[in-house]
Amino acid sequence: MSKRDYYDILGVPKSASEDDLKKAFRKLAMQYHPDRNPDSKDAEVKFKEINEAYDTLKDKDKRAAYDRFGHDAFQNGMGGGGPAGGFDFTGSFSDIFDDLFSEFTGRRRGGGGNSGGQRRQATQRGADLRYNLQVSLEDAFKGRQQKITLTTSVACAACHGSGGEKGSSPIECPTCQGSGKIRAQQGFFTIERTCHTCQGNGRIIEKPCKACAGSGTVRKERSLNVSIPAGVEEGTRIRLGGEGEAGFRGGPAGDLYIFPSIRPHPFFKRDGANLHCEVPISMVTATLGGGVEVPTIDGSKVKVTIPEGTQTGHQFRLRGKGMSILQSSARGDMFIHVRVSTPTKLNKKQKELLQEFARAGGQSTRQTTSTAAGDSSGFFEKVREFWEDLKE
Repeated sequence: MSKRDYYDILGVPKSASEDDLKKAFRKLAMQYHPDRNPDSKDAEVKFKEINEAYDTLKDKDKRAAYDRFGHDAFQNGMGGGGPAGGFDFTGSFSDIFDDLFSEFTGRRRGGGGNSGGQRRQATQRGADLRYNLQVSLEDAFKGRQQKITLTTSVACAACHGSGGEKGSSPIECPTCQGSGKIRAQQGFFTIERTCHTCQGNGRIIEKPCKACAGSGTVRKERSLNVSIPAGVEEGTRIRLGGEGEAGFRGGPAGDLYIFPSIRPHPFFKRDGANLHCEVPISMVTATLGGGVEVPTIDGSKVKVTIPEGTQTGHQFRLRGKGMSILQSSARGDMFIHVRVSTPTKLNKKQKELLQEFARAGGQSTRQTTSTAAGDSSGFFEKVREFWEDLKE
């Protein structure tokens, strides 16, 4: 009985790419796998044919020979040995083992595993760390050096991160003989699994370091100086390379990420690079005009001219008096929002003058209770506290 054409077995044309071959093989192998068809001899035969076809066509040299000579390419030793006699499924089956294993056991295939039976490295990179840091608005404006303390994994001083006692060296794993893999025969095919003894490293530590129990790392409190750049904003991420968790058995350290958050300010409200503040002014200043001194984030004072007839809600813009802009010498703007404060606790003379003013304008002189009592005094108290904080 003549053998079927390998391309027909996989259901692909002769022009099929490597990716097309692989997709077709995976689909058919899972369809006719013996575990899915335990009582079907026909499925077992087809499964062998599928593996034999793919094992030949996935190899460029074998495929070229097959395309030229067909099955004769692998008869009588021609073509450097082909899938004759005792066929070994290790090569082709390793490409889909993870898919099949997860399908039959209900486990999902996860990232970070050993693809294609490759051996894992004996060292592993340390984990990245996150540190949340609160800073004041003034520090966010001018930048500063901040000392932080955190407890993390560092390289073990006793074994210098190797995980073994002084003078000892890792030895070849006796279970897998250093390959990091174990082969198991199941029926008519061979399965490769990661060695459970060395976890795929191929080597084990016979005499683990007593200080770190063989991990090469210990927990320790560390102090670092972090540079907070001028203009830093909420949500900015500062990366410190190599300052994260120490790597496993001498592996490279992870990174440390600083996430600054800005504390609320009693006087300013931030909007990106701009600052906003609310300034109460007296009724007289609002009516006749005048000026008011307002503090800025850099610690200086600026005098704002108030034109006569200013109403509550009027906005003044001071260019270049806002926050620093990250990685730039420029600054945002400062916006002053005016709120007219109604006077309270007037003496008799003041009341008479206001009543005369109202009558001259044809207005009612009926008194009403002000709801803005203490606005001006509260504002200047905040200003005083702000300036005192800057002096500290």
